[in-house]
Amino acid sequence: MIRIDGNIAKLREAVRCLRKGSGSIGLVPTMGYLHEGHLSLVRKSISENGSTVVTIFVNPLQFGPNEDYEAYPRDLEKDCLLLEKEGVDIVFCPKPEDLYYPDHSTYVVEERVSRDLCGASRPGHFRGVCTIVLKLFLLIGPDRAYFGEKDFQQLQVIRRMVRDLNVPVEIRGCPIVREKDGLALSSRNVYLSPSERLSAVALSRSLKAAKELYDSGEKNAGKIIGCVQEELLSDPALRVEYIELRDAEELSVLETVDKPAVLALAVRVGKTRLIDNVKLGEVEA
Repeated sequence: MIRIDGNIAKLREAVRCLRKGSGSIGLVPTMGYLHEGHLSLVRKSISENGSTVVTIFVNPLQFGPNEDYEAYPRDLEKDCLLLEKEGVDIVFCPKPEDLYYPDHSTYVVEERVSRDLCGASRPGHFRGVCTIVLKLFLLIGPDRAYFGEKDFQQLQVIRRMVRDLNVPVEIRGCPIVREKDGLALSSRNVYLSPSERLSAVALSRSLKAAKELYDSGEKNAGKIIGCVQEELLSDPALRVEYIELRDAEELSVLETVDKPAVLALAVRVGKTRLIDNVKLGEVEA
């Protein structure tokens, strides 16, 4: 495995050599502090491509002024050991100054799919996501790029950006990876105290109950959302930011679930903001 800490010219040369020798290139963009969710993306890329590049970059542009950029968990050496064990070809670990000029003034903005949900509660977040993801696509030129479905809105925003800007990369969504008790894996789970960790399981439990309600024949969005609300509001440790049932592609509001949909939520458990979702119907991978 080649580790490149920020030299863009070296990255481009290493990718050029990969392409000559192994054909298709898969890209897995991450913010590091890797867990089994990230590694599932890596394994999927390795299974579908001749070579795989992983990026580790905590992107300051996607954090708001009162968010956890400085505190975001980091363990670069452990991450690199995990990636080497998986058989990754290149890991790119830049610093902000490697990717952003001091007077950086160009951004990528998607204005429809990113508008609501996390886009409403985290202004500027998806501008930061789109900007860094497009930069990585331009630097690496992957054939396929892999993103987890836990960040479902992010996945759809990136798909829309790629479609609208004619970026020649296939976006591959991969299933949520969960703990045995159902909690979706997240680097931010490390913030949770033992009691908060117990409360956090209510997110996946409520979504599972809503999915069962849908599978039993319920198509009324209000009733399905109400099933989730009942579960979450019963625990005073949980503060609901949103519970939304949306069309799976456009993320538009649904009153009746008569097409593929996603039931998404954001909840604060203590000071930790967690997101989760469940797909209803046959949703594109």
